[in-house]
Amino acid sequence: MRVGIEVGGTFTDLVAIDGEGRIVVVKTPSTPSEPDRGAFDALAASGVDIGAIEDLAHGSTIATNAVLERKGAKIAFVTTEGFRDILIMQRHGRSRVYDLAYRKPEPVVRRRDSFEVAERVLADGGVLEPLDPEAVERELIPRLRDGGYEAVAICLLNGYVNPAHEEALASLVARHCQGMRVACSSAVTREFREYERASTTALSAYVQPVIDAYLERFEDRLAADGFTGRFSVMQSNGGRLPAGGMRRNAITALLSGPAAGVMGAVRQAARSGFRNLVTFDMGGTSTDVCLVTDGEPELTAEFALDGLPVRTPIVDIATVGAGGGSIVWIDDGGMLRAGPRSAGADPGPACYGRGGTDPTVTDAHVIRRTLRASAFLGGRMTIDPEASRDAFRPVAEALGMSPEEAADAAVRVTDANIVRAMQIVSTERGKDPRDYAMVAFGGAGPLHAARVAEDLGVDTVVVPPNAGVLSAYGLLAADYRQFDSTTRRMRLGDDTPAAVREVFEEMRRRAVERFALMGLGRAPELAFHADMRFVGQAFEVAVEIDPAALPGLTADALRRAFAAEHHRVFMHGGDAANPIEIVAFRLGATAPLPRVPALREDGAGEAAPLAPWSLYERGAARDGVGGHRAALRRGDRLAGPALLEDSTSTVSIPPGWTAAADERHNLVLRRG
Repeated sequence: MRVGIEVGGTFTDLVAIDGEGRIVVVKTPSTPSEPDRGAFDALAASGVDIGAIEDLAHGSTIATNAVLERKGAKIAFVTTEGFRDILIMQRHGRSRVYDLAYRKPEPVVRRRDSFEVAERVLADGGVLEPLDPEAVERELIPRLRDGGYEAVAICLLNGYVNPAHEEALASLVARHCQGMRVACSSAVTREFREYERASTTALSAYVQPVIDAYLERFEDRLAADGFTGRFSVMQSNGGRLPAGGMRRNAITALLSGPAAGVMGAVRQAARSGFRNLVTFDMGGTSTDVCLVTDGEPELTAEFALDGLPVRTPIVDIATVGAGGGSIVWIDDGGMLRAGPRSAGADPGPACYGRGGTDPTVTDAHVIRRTLRASAFLGGRMTIDPEASRDAFRPVAEALGMSPEEAADAAVRVTDANIVRAMQIVSTERGKDPRDYAMVAFGGAGPLHAARVAEDLGVDTVVVPPNAGVLSAYGLLAADYRQFDSTTRRMRLGDDTPAAVREVFEEMRRRAVERFALMGLGRAPELAFHADMRFVGQAFEVAVEIDPAALPGLTADALRRAFAAEHHRVFMHGGDAANPIEIVAFRLGATAPLPRVPALREDGAGEAAPLAPWSLYERGAARDGVGGHRAALRRGDRLAGPALLEDSTSTVSIPPGWTAAADERHNLVLRRG
């Protein structure tokens, strides 16, 4: 038995697949104050014998929430003498240029918790001023011991090129401050740019005790219930790690839930032959979109969380505050808005009957009858249409509309917000969304997908089976993966290929050792990239280098590869006539799963035939059909308007679209 549990902002999703392909699907309300309790509630509801689970994969928002809510550990920050204020000074750029009250993002470390040590490593790795252990023991250690810190972040100037001083300092802290966790920048992100490296290291230390405590509670509860299988945790880079490995690499737990959804979409869509995708994950709180080219999601080396930079590979996902629980409101200019504030899991949309009174996008669908009250979550959850109408009445009166018109307008505003997010990952990066198929999942994604695709010019939408829990399936479908990076600046010349081979061998050896330490003994598959730029540029492009081609690598081959990638990104520079340099290297190590479980429908049995159903959509009442998606047999084609449900989500098929179920249990919608 393999089980994936994904804790979201509104629901906790579980997918369990046994050796014969039988599937169990569960959605339970999340418990934001105790996310692990929500996970075990889902396990209990599934009826799965915990002792029979061979592989348990988990993803949650625990690390992300710790940063956003400032509920991480109390940490200290240690840096080179003279650089104490690096986390406060940050960069000179402003994210909001015209905001007169703009303030830089608040770091997770207070200034009084930042300390300096006398030492200096030069940019070439040479030591200008040695670290004095006696001075550290005399001046720094007592302040760390007396400060009540749970963790310490160590980021010394040029520690990325020569980590000797960071390692010595970490050893002293471990010896004299028992139980205090230590994060060294040379282990977290071994790259130049001091502020970004310091921010990433501080965030890693900030969430490490939170992750450790969470995983310890989770493992203790599993052990008490008889679990003896493998327990792994999802990362933001699209791969997972054994729980022990995550304790040494907590920074990669940020934004892991959306990455699981992308990997689930990639695996399931590939079964039907779709490899160029725009993934569209719309849940209760937000919408996440990602571009996938030739079966590989786009990765980015840096992202910002609450304005703070994080230098670690992450699936390149754009997020917008548009979900089923997004609150519909009218701004000071009288314009209708949807989100980013959400009703969340508690109290949730008004129709849930848990005390919510704000109108939400889910309430809008109930009023439009694009959500059928009798079939919500497979009929397991009762919703109240009259509560939705009561919540929308003030909005409708303010706009001079009927409740149906106001609800329809709210859905269209939400669609526009999602289209904007889609453009960020596609057209703004030189990719035409019309060349891709959209994969819709999450509880609300299939409801909006066809109209969003229409606005983008996309003609094909793929809706996987059990789309509402695809992120939980993605946990099971993700390989074990880890990334490493190192800054090594060199100008491109005849001696460069030998230096590149040396760096690769060093990083390969490190990856193999880490995989062995985590119990992943088999040799990983490797992907190698060099960050290259013209001399004088401030930003790099990642150039892939095939490890198999390294023995015969030449400077001309590197130059041509860089020219092609630079031209693809910037549309100029293809002649590569100017001097070129390499500034950093990245190595991705992957241990593929020996067998990826297949996602299929969860055994709805003989579904009742589709029945007539009327709905209100795009300003008009429409007559169509509605029912369980299992009623659509292989080879049948269904023209919209129509609603198809399963136990996790509803698929809307608007006029002008047709739907067909394929042999891989995917529902494929086509326009025209």
